[in-house]
Amino acid sequence: MTAEEIRALARQCGFELAGVALAEPLEDRQWYHDWTAAGYAGEMRYLEDRRAALRDDPRFLLPSARSIVCVGRLYNTPWPYSTQFAEQDRAWISRYAWGDDYHHEMRRGLERLDAMLRETAREPFESKICVDTAPLLERSYARMAGLGWIGKNTCLINQQGGSWFFLGELLVSLAIAPDSPPPGRCGTCTRCIDACPTAAILPGPPYAVDSRLCISYFTIELRGPVPEPLRGAVGGHVFGCDICQDVCPWNRRAPSTAGAPYRPRNYAPPLEKLAGITEDEFLEMFRGTPVTRARYAGFLRNVAIAMGNRGLEKFRAPLEKLAASADPGIAEHAAWALKQVP
Repeated sequence: MTAEEIRALARQCGFELAGVALAEPLEDRQWYHDWTAAGYAGEMRYLEDRRAALRDDPRFLLPSARSIVCVGRLYNTPWPYSTQFAEQDRAWISRYAWGDDYHHEMRRGLERLDAMLRETAREPFESKICVDTAPLLERSYARMAGLGWIGKNTCLINQQGGSWFFLGELLVSLAIAPDSPPPGRCGTCTRCIDACPTAAILPGPPYAVDSRLCISYFTIELRGPVPEPLRGAVGGHVFGCDICQDVCPWNRRAPSTAGAPYRPRNYAPPLEKLAGITEDEFLEMFRGTPVTRARYAGFLRNVAIAMGNRGLEKFRAPLEKLAASADPGIAEHAAWALKQVP
């Protein structure tokens, strides 16, 4: 089979981007180990434990692998970017988490692609599906497969489509002629670096994100307290952050999709409403979306920070209620937020 044939099949499976890379170690693996050794993974131990070594070679995941089919699915929607949103009493949730959990959607598409490949291939083969939970340097292989280059914000950027893509991979034992990586086209632009409220994007080259300074890390991955000096920079974000993508010139004319499964279920919900939901209501409100990864206590911690940063008088009562929470993390962040309300 050729990469072009695979691209045609991938489009039938809902993927706007597709390409092929060789299933072999990449030079980027050393960069990854340097990144974790510098402490940039923060408390995300799963990025640096025994699974870190698995990222050195995709054949640790599938010993017979010879090629990696890399795919991308667009999740940009017509709703405004965070940099265009000014409603101070509402929460901001990262665009990728507005709709259905992409892990399930990507896996379903890759399962269909795998089945179609088996119908089309001229020989039997082994395969393994990977989404971002697998220990694989997926952006690096996506670059080698021609899907885009890795920008200064460390996102994969496609020249025609921008960076609003979920990535997935299908490791196969088939030998397929690989695609070629495109040249980087960030040039001298530093808009993502300049726009980051916490200076989490480290100037390079090589460019990197220090998770310990990243709003997405604070609001999704960090289980303990958000560093007090950085709470003010979190703004109204309660789950994730899109600023470095929102300001990227390559996303200025990025295509969008208005249909399921990534249309917003709860677009910019009111902070006051979020502050009063029970754990059952939280699970029901965000069921089937990535937002539940923050967990209930972590989410209310984020809501408290956002209300403090907005500083609206109407937030005083809900913050006082959160400050009386039995959860010490929620209570401490709510007490901090109350000091920000005039």
